Amino acid sequence: MAIFLAEQTTFPDLRNWEDSAIKIQHASKAVAELKALLASQTEQVRSEREREAVKAKAREEREVAQRQRTSLSELMKRLDDLAPQMGTAPGGYAFQDWFYDFLVFAEIEHRRPYNTGGRQIDGSITIDGTTYLVELKFTADQAGGPDIDVFRGKVESKADNTMGLFVSMAGYSSVAVREASGRKSTLLLLDASHMYLILTSGMQCLDVVRRVRRHASQTGEAYLPVSSFGG
Repeated sequence: MAIFLAEQTTFPDLRNWEDSAIKIQHASKAVAELKALLASQTEQVRSEREREAVKAKAREEREVAQRQRTSLSELMKRLDDLAPQMGTAPGGYAFQDWFYDFLVFAEIEHRRPYNTGGRQIDGSITIDGTTYLVELKFTADQAGGPDIDVFRGKVESKADNTMGLFVSMAGYSSVAVREASGRKSTLLLLDASHMYLILTSGMQCLDVVRRVRRHASQTGEAYLPVSSFGG
């Protein structure tokens, strides 16, 4: 009713009165005051809703951040607990399970390990439209040149736009880095320092892969140490 009255601009019922001009003037003033009051109340309600929305969003962001901290903490503890098994077959399988749980947390599109053409593939991930075959190495020794050669063969047997992401927790020999690098290299190399950067700094896995790929595109080098990420 109040909204209807506030929208009234003419007053036919007040016409043809002896003092109709005064009555219409008073009515117009009353309608204007009512409209101002309703506008104020509407703005107050809107402001209150906006404040509540801001509070709700902030609360949700805090909860998400807390869940992420908890999840990252749990993932890091699980990875730390795997250290004594490094270099063993059970440790390798456990690390593989950990890695794909990590990808689920990071919300990265992926496929778990599979066999194709008689070759074991440790899985794949897709980032920015590019599919990367994954090679996981959870050994006490660094990945060497032969490891790179075998993995490159798997990658190059796939479609032209396929790349490879090698994750060796013990790192790489200088020969391995040299073999993986070069003109039109299709491989990116990550090690334990990259994984712990994600787990401890808040840097997203997507951004780490993008940073290493950008470096490879600019220099032909498949490996970028974490210490050089700022450059």
